[in-house]
Amino acid sequence: MDEFWPLFGLRLAFRDVLLRPMREADLPQLAAVLPDDVGHDPRLALFPSQSLAENERRLFCQGYWKALGTWDPASWVLHFVVERAGQVVGVQTLEGENFPVLRTVDSASWLVPEARGRGVGVAMRTAMLQFAFGELGAAAAITSATTTNAASLGVSRRVGYTENGLSHIVDTGGDVVELQHFRLKAADWPGADVKVTGFAACRPWFGIAG
Repeated sequence: MDEFWPLFGLRLAFRDVLLRPMREADLPQLAAVLPDDVGHDPRLALFPSQSLAENERRLFCQGYWKALGTWDPASWVLHFVVERAGQVVGVQTLEGENFPVLRTVDSASWLVPEARGRGVGVAMRTAMLQFAFGELGAAAAITSATTTNAASLGVSRRVGYTENGLSHIVDTGGDVVELQHFRLKAADWPGADVKVTGFAACRPWFGIAG
Protein backbone atom coordinates (compact mmCIF):
# COMPACT_ATOMS: atom_id res chain seq x y z
CA MET A 1 0.00 0.00 0.00
CA ASP A 2 2.92 2.36 0.64
CA GLU A 3 3.70 2.67 -3.07
CA PHE A 4 0.44 4.55 -3.75
CA TRP A 5 0.07 6.12 -0.28
CA PRO A 6 3.53 7.66 0.33
CA LEU A 7 2.34 9.51 3.42
CA PHE A 8 2.89 6.31 5.40
CA GLY A 9 6.63 6.79 4.94
CA LEU A 10 6.68 10.27 6.47
CA ARG A 11 8.55 10.72 9.79
CA LEU A 12 9.03 13.75 12.06
CA ALA A 13 11.61 13.33 14.81
CA PHE A 14 12.37 15.85 17.57
CA ARG A 15 14.35 15.00 20.68
CA ASP A 16 13.01 11.64 21.92
CA VAL A 17 9.63 12.05 20.21
CA LEU A 18 8.68 10.57 16.84
CA LEU A 19 5.59 11.38 14.77
CA ARG A 20 4.51 8.91 12.08
CA PRO A 21 1.24 8.79 10.10
CA MET A 22 -1.39 6.60 11.70
CA ARG A 23 -2.19 3.25 10.10
CA GLU A 24 -5.32 1.16 10.47
CA ALA A 25 -3.30 -1.37 12.46
CA ASP A 26 -2.75 1.33 15.12
CA LEU A 27 -6.46 1.85 15.77
CA PRO A 28 -7.07 -0.96 18.29
CA GLN A 29 -4.17 0.12 20.52
CA LEU A 30 -4.98 3.83 20.28
CA ALA A 31 -8.71 3.33 20.84
CA ALA A 32 -7.93 1.22 23.90
CA VAL A 33 -5.91 4.03 25.53
CA LEU A 34 -8.09 6.94 24.36
CA PRO A 35 -8.31 9.26 27.41
CA ASP A 36 -11.68 10.16 28.90
CA ASP A 37 -11.03 13.88 28.39
CA VAL A 38 -10.49 13.79 24.61
CA GLY A 39 -14.11 14.31 23.59
CA HIS A 40 -15.48 14.50 20.05
CA ASP A 41 -17.31 16.85 17.73
CA PRO A 42 -20.71 17.24 19.43
CA ARG A 43 -22.39 17.37 16.02
CA LEU A 44 -21.57 13.69 15.50
CA ALA A 45 -24.20 11.12 16.37
CA LEU A 46 -23.95 8.98 19.47
CA PHE A 47 -25.41 5.47 19.24
CA PRO A 48 -27.83 4.74 22.11
CA SER A 49 -26.71 1.11 22.00
CA GLN A 50 -23.15 2.11 22.96
CA SER A 51 -21.71 3.51 26.17
CA LEU A 52 -20.02 6.92 26.03
CA ALA A 53 -16.59 5.25 25.97
CA GLU A 54 -17.66 2.93 23.14
CA ASN A 55 -19.03 5.88 21.17
CA GLU A 56 -15.79 7.81 21.65
CA ARG A 57 -13.70 4.88 20.39
CA ARG A 58 -15.99 4.38 17.40
CA LEU A 59 -15.86 8.07 16.46
CA PHE A 60 -12.08 8.07 16.82
CA CYS A 61 -11.80 5.22 14.32
CA GLN A 62 -14.33 6.80 11.96
CA GLY A 63 -12.32 10.02 12.02
CA TYR A 64 -9.27 8.14 10.82
CA TRP A 65 -11.14 6.38 8.01
CA LYS A 66 -12.81 9.61 6.93
CA ALA A 67 -9.45 11.40 6.73
CA LEU A 68 -8.02 8.73 4.43
CA GLY A 69 -11.15 8.40 2.32
CA THR A 70 -11.60 12.11 1.68
CA TRP A 71 -7.96 13.21 1.27
CA ASP A 72 -7.51 16.00 -1.26
CA PRO A 73 -4.53 18.36 -1.72
CA ALA A 74 -6.94 21.24 -1.10
CA SER A 75 -8.47 19.75 2.05
CA TRP A 76 -6.73 17.15 4.21
CA VAL A 77 -6.41 15.82 7.75
CA LEU A 78 -3.26 13.94 8.75
CA HIS A 79 -3.25 11.94 11.99
CA PHE A 80 0.20 11.22 13.44
CA VAL A 81 0.88 8.55 16.02
CA VAL A 82 3.17 9.97 18.71
CA GLU A 83 5.91 7.71 20.05
CA ARG A 84 8.30 8.40 22.90
CA ALA A 85 11.17 6.01 23.49
CA GLY A 86 9.42 3.52 21.22
CA GLN A 87 6.13 3.63 23.13
CA VAL A 88 2.86 4.90 21.62
CA VAL A 89 1.71 7.77 23.84
CA GLY A 90 -0.80 9.79 21.81
CA VAL A 91 -1.93 11.42 18.59
CA GLN A 92 -1.05 14.69 16.87
CA THR A 93 -3.42 15.82 14.12
CA LEU A 94 -2.57 18.37 11.43
CA GLU A 95 -5.26 19.78 9.15
CA GLY A 96 -5.28 22.02 6.09
CA GLU A 97 -8.53 23.38 4.69
CA ASN A 98 -8.14 25.02 1.24
CA PHE A 99 -4.45 24.82 2.06
CA PRO A 100 -2.94 25.74 -1.34
CA VAL A 101 -4.75 29.09 -1.11
CA LEU A 102 -5.02 29.89 2.61
CA ARG A 103 -1.68 28.32 3.66
CA THR A 104 -3.04 27.88 7.18
CA VAL A 105 -2.94 24.72 9.28
CA ASP A 106 -5.05 23.74 12.26
CA SER A 107 -4.16 21.08 14.82
CA ALA A 108 -5.41 18.94 17.68
CA SER A 109 -3.73 16.39 19.91
CA TRP A 110 -4.01 14.11 22.90
CA LEU A 111 -1.68 12.20 25.20
CA VAL A 112 -2.20 9.28 27.53
CA PRO A 113 -2.14 10.51 31.16
CA GLU A 114 1.16 8.75 31.93
CA ALA A 115 2.96 10.81 29.24
CA ARG A 116 1.70 14.20 30.40
CA GLY A 117 3.89 16.68 32.21
CA ARG A 118 7.07 15.25 30.62
CA GLY A 119 7.57 17.73 27.77
CA VAL A 120 6.02 15.41 25.19
CA GLY A 121 3.23 17.85 24.36
CA VAL A 122 5.70 20.61 23.56
CA ALA A 123 7.93 18.27 21.54
CA MET A 124 5.13 16.86 19.38
CA ARG A 125 3.67 20.30 18.72
CA THR A 126 7.14 21.64 17.86
CA ALA A 127 7.70 18.82 15.38
CA MET A 128 4.33 19.43 13.77
CA LEU A 129 4.85 23.20 13.50
CA GLN A 130 8.34 22.90 12.02
CA PHE A 131 6.95 20.51 9.40
CA ALA A 132 4.07 22.90 8.66
CA PHE A 133 6.20 26.04 8.36
CA GLY A 134 9.18 24.29 6.80
CA GLU A 135 8.25 21.51 4.38
CA LEU A 136 4.66 22.62 3.78
CA GLY A 137 5.39 26.34 3.62
CA ALA A 138 2.43 27.32 5.79
CA ALA A 139 1.90 31.02 6.46
CA ALA A 140 0.09 30.54 9.76
CA ALA A 141 -1.02 27.93 12.26
CA ILE A 142 -4.14 28.08 14.40
CA THR A 143 -5.38 25.97 17.28
CA SER A 144 -7.89 26.15 20.12
CA ALA A 145 -8.77 24.61 23.46
CA THR A 146 -11.37 25.07 26.14
CA THR A 147 -10.42 27.65 28.74
CA THR A 148 -10.42 24.91 31.39
CA ASN A 149 -7.78 22.86 29.55
CA ALA A 150 -4.77 24.38 31.26
CA ALA A 151 -2.28 21.85 29.87
CA SER A 152 -3.19 22.46 26.22
CA LEU A 153 -3.30 26.23 26.72
CA GLY A 154 0.13 26.10 28.33
CA VAL A 155 1.66 24.16 25.45
CA SER A 156 0.19 26.57 22.88
CA ARG A 157 1.63 29.59 24.68
CA ARG A 158 5.00 27.92 25.23
CA VAL A 159 5.59 27.13 21.55
CA GLY A 160 4.72 30.68 20.52
CA TYR A 161 1.02 30.94 19.73
CA THR A 162 -0.73 34.17 20.70
CA GLU A 163 -4.35 34.46 21.79
CA ASN A 164 -6.77 35.09 18.96
CA GLY A 165 -10.20 35.54 20.51
CA LEU A 166 -12.83 33.50 22.31
CA SER A 167 -15.92 31.62 21.21
CA HIS A 168 -18.42 29.18 22.66
CA ILE A 169 -19.20 25.58 21.73
CA VAL A 170 -21.44 22.85 23.05
CA ASP A 171 -19.25 20.09 24.49
CA THR A 172 -19.89 16.35 24.35
CA GLY A 173 -21.89 16.52 27.57
CA GLY A 174 -24.24 19.17 26.17
CA ASP A 175 -22.76 22.05 28.19
CA VAL A 176 -21.82 25.40 26.68
CA VAL A 177 -18.08 25.97 27.19
CA GLU A 178 -15.67 28.76 26.30
CA LEU A 179 -13.03 28.12 23.64
CA GLN A 180 -9.72 30.00 23.49
CA HIS A 181 -8.33 30.44 19.99
CA PHE A 182 -4.63 30.88 19.12
CA ARG A 183 -2.65 31.88 16.04
CA LEU A 184 1.04 31.67 15.13
CA LYS A 185 2.50 33.29 11.99
CA ALA A 186 5.39 31.77 10.09
CA ALA A 187 7.36 35.00 10.55
CA ASP A 188 7.18 34.52 14.31
CA TRP A 189 8.28 30.88 14.31
CA PRO A 190 11.93 30.60 15.47
CA GLY A 191 12.45 27.20 13.87
CA ALA A 192 13.46 23.93 15.46
CA ASP A 193 15.87 21.09 14.73
CA VAL A 194 13.26 18.61 13.56
CA LYS A 195 14.38 15.73 11.33
CA VAL A 196 11.86 15.15 8.54
CA THR A 197 12.21 12.09 6.32
CA GLY A 198 10.04 10.62 3.59
CA PHE A 199 8.54 13.94 2.51
CA ALA A 200 9.68 14.21 -1.12
CA ALA A 201 7.12 11.68 -2.41
CA CYS A 202 4.36 13.39 -0.41
CA ARG A 203 4.68 16.88 -1.93
CA PRO A 204 1.85 16.49 -4.51
CA TRP A 205 -0.48 15.26 -1.77
CA PHE A 206 -0.29 18.73 -0.21
CA GLY A 207 -0.60 20.58 -3.49
CA ILE A 208 3.12 21.42 -3.57
CA ALA A 209 4.84 21.34 -6.95
CA GLY A 210 8.14 19.59 -7.52
